[in-house]
Amino acid sequence: MNPTDHADDSFRLELAPLIADAAAFDGWTDQAVLAAAEIAGVDPAAAQFVFGGKAMAMIEAWTRAIDAEMAVALPSERLATLPIRERIRALIEFRITAIDGREEALRRALIVMARPGNVAKAARLAWKSADVMWRLAGDTATDYNHYSKRATLGAIYAATLAVLAEDRSEDHAETRAFLSRRIDGVMRFEKFKHQMLHPKGERPSLVRLFGRLRYPAR
Repeated sequence: MNPTDHADDSFRLELAPLIADAAAFDGWTDQAVLAAAEIAGVDPAAAQFVFGGKAMAMIEAWTRAIDAEMAVALPSERLATLPIRERIRALIEFRITAIDGREEALRRALIVMARPGNVAKAARLAWKSADVMWRLAGDTATDYNHYSKRATLGAIYAATLAVLAEDRSEDHAETRAFLSRRIDGVMRFEKFKHQMLHPKGERPSLVRLFGRLRYPAR
């Protein structure tokens, strides 16, 4: 990345939250970029240039801005004393709070991301945010768990956003309850998977279980 690219990237991240504020009224459009530029007191032509009129570029910048804010607010050392499920919960709840007041912008963003030409980009964006969260949570896995953890967390986060976009409850209580259920469900599954793959004593063996299903006792 050359210095100009780095400057453009920082510029996008700086403007992104303001664009999200404007997107509630103008959608993820050049009009939102111009409104953000006016509030920030920057050159509107330069602001339009770095986003190129692309809604996904604006949404990506907003997502990455939240990633950056989250990393500052919840560094690994601050989360280290918490159980893993509470680390993940804290990270996603930070993102819920960061979106508070911008639900209409979120709804419009989800519509943009659901377009056929944007689905792959949206999936990569969710993956990147999941990767940031797992790294902050202290994950060091390098085997297949590295990928499965990020895919699972990305799915949880995407589902949580869908609920948040329509949540009218106080302090997004419905979204937070949904998130808790999803995390608890995944943790129960991970515990079960660990027991199946690493049997001890009288714990059921996955191999024995499949063997009995294939060759039932007579």
